[in-house]
Amino acid sequence: MINQEKTPSDKYLEKLGIKDEPVATPEANDSDEGGDNRRDFMKKVGLGGLALGGFMFSSIEDTMAHSTSKVNRYAAPSDLKITDMRYAVVMNGHARCPVIRIDTNQGISGYGEVRDQGSWRYAMFLKSRIKGMNPCSVEQIFKRIKQFGYHGRQGGGVCAVEMALWDLAGKAYNVPAYQLLGGKFRDTVRLYADTSMGRDQAEFEAKVAKRMDVDGFTFLKMDFGIELLKDIPDTVANSNFWDIGRQWTNDPMTYGAAEHQFTQIQITDKGLDILMERIELVRKKIGYSIPLASDHYGHFDHNNAIRLGRAVEKYRLAWLEDLIPWKFTEQWKTISDAIETPTTTGEDIYLKEEFIKLIDARAIDIVHPDLATSGGLLETKKIGDYAEEKGVAMAMHFAGTPISFMANVHCAAATQNFMALEHHSVDLDYWQNLVKMTGKGAMIEKGFAPVPDAPGLGVELNEEVVKQHLDPENNKYFAPTPEWDVERSWDRLWS
Repeated sequence: MINQEKTPSDKYLEKLGIKDEPVATPEANDSDEGGDNRRDFMKKVGLGGLALGGFMFSSIEDTMAHSTSKVNRYAAPSDLKITDMRYAVVMNGHARCPVIRIDTNQGISGYGEVRDQGSWRYAMFLKSRIKGMNPCSVEQIFKRIKQFGYHGRQGGGVCAVEMALWDLAGKAYNVPAYQLLGGKFRDTVRLYADTSMGRDQAEFEAKVAKRMDVDGFTFLKMDFGIELLKDIPDTVANSNFWDIGRQWTNDPMTYGAAEHQFTQIQITDKGLDILMERIELVRKKIGYSIPLASDHYGHFDHNNAIRLGRAVEKYRLAWLEDLIPWKFTEQWKTISDAIETPTTTGEDIYLKEEFIKLIDARAIDIVHPDLATSGGLLETKKIGDYAEEKGVAMAMHFAGTPISFMANVHCAAATQNFMALEHHSVDLDYWQNLVKMTGKGAMIEKGFAPVPDAPGLGVELNEEVVKQHLDPENNKYFAPTPEWDVERSWDRLWS
């Protein structure tokens, strides 16, 4: 080393006992590479960037405690590389929710989630395409893989990877995910509770009461579709060919698989009266100060959607959701122009472009993406930001595990025109126990989600509980997946 006068920094580092020699990285997975000088030490330990001069006259113990209290000591974000991706299929009640884990060369892992009831293969297919890349280059990786997603659950793999990357990046830089999206607009995220209708009226009323009086929700959603009218004579017309009680089937030539406009089902006056009785019962219970949204009406065309929309106007619902499939922009505009109640759709839309079409056409009043389909945290924020510029609010659909839930919380915190986030697992007793909060505070407090300040998404899996709730048909817990390491094809979309 060339002899020269020592700088104050040199003297201070010498005081701390830092010598000009290699410093190993204890948690490196696959490499013994360490720093080769004190600058690398400062990068990995986190002293780099601090104003050392401010601590020159403090004790070594106080200085080190302060300077390393909130840093990931072994993370060097620019040197991170993805080394592995694995999965575990978690049961969220009856729904299969694949959780993925992306590992790195520095011992940091990030978690993401494929959309509820989507296939884990949607994510694992992407492993060979991202292995070796820096997980902190989130948008670069997203642009590389987004061609492999599509609407509905097919977007789940890309979104799962994107969630895990933000979790990783936050942990590497030791900041919450929302901070990497530009910071937060709120400290708590308002939740809305989904309340399935059921055919037992007393049970439904009891559930609504619990949502308010016990769970503390300040925003509710209910279902009041034509499934309630099954086997009640003269409540729906043209239904002799269809089983209106089977909305969730997808077998060819079934009611559930027929897009709404193609059934020719109509609601009679008698049917409308029965449906309105259900809404009125809820309104009498909760009053008008609490927002009440609605969903799942059945498969009928836009004319009957208008008929239903006009009938509910006196109940001042927060929105009517997914009256017809999202892709029929002109018909959505016809509905929205004809009724006063706000309209919304979007939980099955992948990427921002289709939302932009609906927003520009003024076809809906509220956008309603599901982050596990729409493209992940950043893409969903872009959707919200575009909607905000056009005077449109954003609610968020969600029905997965706490991994995806926390991704939604961070995105909602970072998006100004956000209204409310769905919580679909209120009655599932083990749901919150699937994860452990890594920072202070609870996941949910009386109908709100406090925005965490812990790095990344702010949670880690509770291994013991997760293992108790794995898919019985696929109960591997993050087993090795070497079969996906080299799955390749020529993926470029242009010549």
